[in-house]
Amino acid sequence: MEADILGGGFERETLALQDDYEGESIATLIRKRAPKESTKAVLYIHGYVDYFFKAEMAEKYCEHGFNFYALDLRKYGRSLLPHQTPNFCNDISEYFEELAQGIDIIKNRDGNEKLLLHGHSTGCLVIAIYAHQFRHEGTINALFLDSPFFEFNENWIKRTVLMDLIGSVARFHPDLYVPGGLSPIAGESLHRDHHGEWDYNLEWKPINGFPLRTGWLRAIHNAHKKIQGGLQIACPVLIMYSAQSSKLKKWSDLALRTDTVLDVADIGRYADALGDHLTEIRIPGAMHDLVLSCQEVREDVYRKFFTWLSAYVA
Repeated sequence: MEADILGGGFERETLALQDDYEGESIATLIRKRAPKESTKAVLYIHGYVDYFFKAEMAEKYCEHGFNFYALDLRKYGRSLLPHQTPNFCNDISEYFEELAQGIDIIKNRDGNEKLLLHGHSTGCLVIAIYAHQFRHEGTINALFLDSPFFEFNENWIKRTVLMDLIGSVARFHPDLYVPGGLSPIAGESLHRDHHGEWDYNLEWKPINGFPLRTGWLRAIHNAHKKIQGGLQIACPVLIMYSAQSSKLKKWSDLALRTDTVLDVADIGRYADALGDHLTEIRIPGAMHDLVLSCQEVREDVYRKFFTWLSAYVA
């Protein structure tokens, strides 16, 4: 491993992947070891228009005796190559290759015996479906889903009729742009150049996101249908999300204490579809990315999360 851009003891290594439909692909594994020798680890998977930059979160894990790992998935952040379409995939399962490589390194090379998978938003789709598909391997001890992206935050017509139409188009034209895209409000609520307190690379995580394409929308829609149809995740699962959503057309301080990306009612509606061993916690005053909420709220997140974790990954 080599020193990572975050400094402070963070390391990274490049994972070589099979070429895909755009050519060469890589993923990046980031690591920070706990201060005392430990055989417990966490692997964090970021969301859409995202990459790993949450040093504070990693420090919290290390303080609680976990070796911390994160992946920048292919075509995201540190792993984005010049010839690639940022953040694009045709199917969620494309990310299983780097997830499997990361888990192999964590457990078989680095000698960690217990493993938590922690996902945020779209990353929750990746780890939930992975944990379901490979549930008999026994490599995962627990899942933490931070504001899981279980459904598009749109009306019924767009969720069904429009998404089915986009899916049909994407079979032949996955690269077509779809008008609309992400609201800049979520980004403005996070970055310190706007209304937030965090600094990160705006080329890798732009305020206005990246253009949506038909193939990516089809991939997410198909993943939603898998989740909503029911999974059988074998390990304990914690689902944590904001107590309130807001759908804002212009800036409001409400964006600093609500989920402006997802409808939290959808998260509650589909949480039970994951398996039989579930814990669900709503956090008042939280943003979409729980650990980027204001300090008082994120400390509440950490307190409740590590209390839960101590019972399942001791």
